[in-house]
Amino acid sequence: MLRFLKVAALLAVVAGAFVFAWTRLPIETWYRDGRPTRFGKATNRTMGRFAALGVPAFGMVTLEVPGRKSGRPTSTVLVLAKKDGREYLVSMLGPKVDWVRNAEAAGYDVVLKHGRRRLVHLTEVAVEERAPLLKRYLELAPGGRPHIPVAVDAPVEEFEAVAADYPVFWVEPRA
Repeated sequence: MLRFLKVAALLAVVAGAFVFAWTRLPIETWYRDGRPTRFGKATNRTMGRFAALGVPAFGMVTLEVPGRKSGRPTSTVLVLAKKDGREYLVSMLGPKVDWVRNAEAAGYDVVLKHGRRRLVHLTEVAVEERAPLLKRYLELAPGGRPHIPVAVDAPVEEFEAVAADYPVFWVEPRA
C-alpha cells in the first residue's frame, strides 16, 4: 500500500508539473485566427477522452452535439464552471465557434460527459448578467485567460466591457 501511495504521489507531481508547463505555452500553439491548430485539435481530442471518462480534469467536460451540417456527433472539451450552485459554460472564442452554432442548430439540447452522460439544455445568459460569470470562469479555467482580454483579478466592471463578446450558457437538466 505504501508503494502505491508513493507512485501515486509521484504521478500527481509529474502531472502537476506537466499541466503547469502546458498552460504556459503560447496561445498560438493551440489557436490561430480563432480556430484550433492541428496541435490544438489533438490536445482537445485527448483531453476530451479524459473528461468524458470522468478523470478529474479541472472541471472539464466533453460537450457532444450533432453537427449542424453533417448531423454526426461532434465533441468539444469545455470547462463546466459553477457559481451559486448553478452550472454554466462559456465560449472563450466567442459566438461564432462550431460548438455554439451546433448547439443552436440542435435547439440547445446537448450531452455533457464526465464519467456519465447527461442530457442537458443550454440557456443563454443575458449580456448584462455575464460579467461575474466570466470572472469566475477565468478563476477556474486557466486555458481561457489568453482568450478573454481581462485580468483574472480585475473588478467585475471590467468584465462588463467584454461580456457581449463571450456567450455564456446556463446548464439545465433536459425536460
